[in-house]
Amino acid sequence: MPSLVGSEMCIRDSLFINPYMTSFLGEFECKLDAKSRFLLPSGLKKQLDPACKEQFVMNRGFEGCLVLYPQNEWEKIASRLKKLNLFVSKNRAFYRQFHNGATAVSLDGNGRALIPKTLLAYAGLTKEAVLFAYADRIEIWSKDRYEEVMSQDSEDFADLAEEVMGGLEEEDGK
Repeated sequence: MPSLVGSEMCIRDSLFINPYMTSFLGEFECKLDAKSRFLLPSGLKKQLDPACKEQFVMNRGFEGCLVLYPQNEWEKIASRLKKLNLFVSKNRAFYRQFHNGATAVSLDGNGRALIPKTLLAYAGLTKEAVLFAYADRIEIWSKDRYEEVMSQDSEDFADLAEEVMGGLEEEDGK
């Protein structure tokens, strides 16, 4: 196989077996500087696919957060979205809403990512943020909003867990 670099390697890895199966884990508090940049914590950097660690797509998320996708993960989602029939109005509406605000983001030489002003306003970010990493994404929350969302009553969480997970069978048949 020819030598590939950067985004070519990201695309290659998403098509073949990738030793870095993205499954982020962690919660990190960080501060935004005067230019609306945050330092990507080393605990998250260690979890990134080395081929894509400085290239991301930042987008609006649900419940008022932002979502930071490594470029290779964004490519996988974009590939799935390309299968939507854009002659169906609901599909077009979803496609537009999902891509509304999507912005390519790179880490600077100091490992910081810049949050675009429109996305900053959408998420209500000011000085303190929480990075919540799971599955293939890193959510970026204003600290206050994150605490509000996560302060769910433990009984409510138990009910939610039963509803979401209660009927699932384990994959290995146990």
